[in-house]
Amino acid sequence: MSQSASQAAAFYKEVAQKKRVWTVRDDEGYPAPLTRDGQRAQPFWSSLARVQKIIKTVPAYSTFRADEISWEDFTKKWVPGLTKDNMLVGVNWSGSRATGYDIEPKNVQKSVEALFDPEHPWWRKLIKK
Repeated sequence: MSQSASQAAAFYKEVAQKKRVWTVRDDEGYPAPLTRDGQRAQPFWSSLARVQKIIKTVPAYSTFRADEISWEDFTKKWVPGLTKDNMLVGVNWSGSRATGYDIEPKNVQKSVEALFDPEHPWWRKLIKK
């Protein structure tokens, strides 16, 4: 599994468990850099520790602060807004340049909510631990 795929899988699992996401912002708003395809993507992380690491280690993000968003707000406000603005969700970007998968907002929501199902194999693994 690639680093980006691993980060995306971790994002889905951690968000399904904690029911919150994190992004970054400054006084002017939220960053939405251009992807290689010319579409904008806003980064989101599955934990405060992950976003703090990016703020601390990636110079382009050093002036931002972490912003917590509940899963309910993410799905009711952010997913429709990002979709309307033709933006992607950057999931658990990592590394020295904060990169990773950029995914359609509705697909992020579906992937996370699939893990809410207690019959999903991931939940069974948690119960056995």
